[in-house]
Amino acid sequence: MTATTPLVVVPADGGKSFWQPVPANGFVRCLLASKDFGGETPFAMGTQTVAAGCFVREHAHPDNEEVIFVLDGKGEALIDGTDRQPMEKGSCYFFGRGHTHRFQASGDGPLTFMWLMLPGGLETFFARIGREKHPGDATPAPFPRPEDVLKIEAETVFATLPAKG
Repeated sequence: MTATTPLVVVPADGGKSFWQPVPANGFVRCLLASKDFGGETPFAMGTQTVAAGCFVREHAHPDNEEVIFVLDGKGEALIDGTDRQPMEKGSCYFFGRGHTHRFQASGDGPLTFMWLMLPGGLETFFARIGREKHPGDATPAPFPRPEDVLKIEAETVFATLPAKG
């Protein structure tokens, strides 16, 4: 049988990396996006490291499904506003369209997880809100999200959540 789909290999120091703004801090590695190499199934995949004591704010994806697999560290996932689940190495989560989720790293170390977004688009968001990261870079001081972050969210993979009162 002859392969008709692409083969992509990303080396250990490969992919595009971006420092992330508050409240997550840390950084993201965008490893694969099917749109970049002509993959047949639309997806994007990478890793995110959230700094100790920091968090990925509550959000939802109205048109995407997401898989999270914890690679290292500990923390907590808040799912649909009330369900608290421990995040630890080896735990895995599937978020269907529209489920809200928030990830909090414990105070004693960073939390690193792999993310898989179906279809893709999360990689575009990370690139637009972050600052490019190069091997050997020193960790930058915390920096704010862009002023137009809500516009960026609306143009990528995020739902607008109702204001909490």
